Amino acid sequence: MNPRLKFLVLIISVFLLWYLARYFHLDIEALEAYFKKIPLILSGIIFVFLYCLVTFFLWFSKDIFRFAAALLFGAYLSTVFIFIAEIINAFILFHLCRFLGRAFVEDSLKGKYAALDQGLGKISFTWLFLFRATPLIPFRFLDLTCGLTRISFKRYLLAVILGSPLRIFWVQYILAGVGTSILSRPEALANYLLFNKPAFIFSLIYFVLVIMVAWKLKPGSRVHGG
Repeated sequence: MNPRLKFLVLIISVFLLWYLARYFHLDIEALEAYFKKIPLILSGIIFVFLYCLVTFFLWFSKDIFRFAAALLFGAYLSTVFIFIAEIINAFILFHLCRFLGRAFVEDSLKGKYAALDQGLGKISFTWLFLFRATPLIPFRFLDLTCGLTRISFKRYLLAVILGSPLRIFWVQYILAGVGTSILSRPEALANYLLFNKPAFIFSLIYFVLVIMVAWKLKPGSRVHGG
């Protein structure tokens, strides 16, 4: 297939997935009721499968799955299940983008833009790790972008494995602690952090890390090499 045609297929697919996800809704209570009917191991396997399948086609639906997982499995088990699912998603989206878009990027980024392509391919592992560990860049966007660059999948996969758990656990810990009250009372999150010292300290440290990473990403900063 022609590189331009493959890239066009990729762009159209990404747009359609983003657009359709806006009109798709999952019932958290229905998901919770379904998983409670089956053994834990089996429910974990089914959850990972559904998370990968549904969130691949409907990206924004992952928030519903994360909420349901926190309520059903708790902070720790839900982190494990989502972590496994995100590794699978990273593998699929990275290689999909590498197959459909990388050839077009190589053909298009010539001359002075070739240096940009090479620079992105040399981004340091530390930055790859931080991008996965902090919520500054959505997982899906990161998977697709890295697939378009020279970054090797082994290098990116290592960043996914080491960086994703921190980010996933923070979200699942908060969701499991606050519960469904956050849907009707946004202030429930503030109250939870106020009266839960471990959650407050963990969130504070995490936010400091996020701010430091965001500051280093300001124009002129170096994110490659090493």
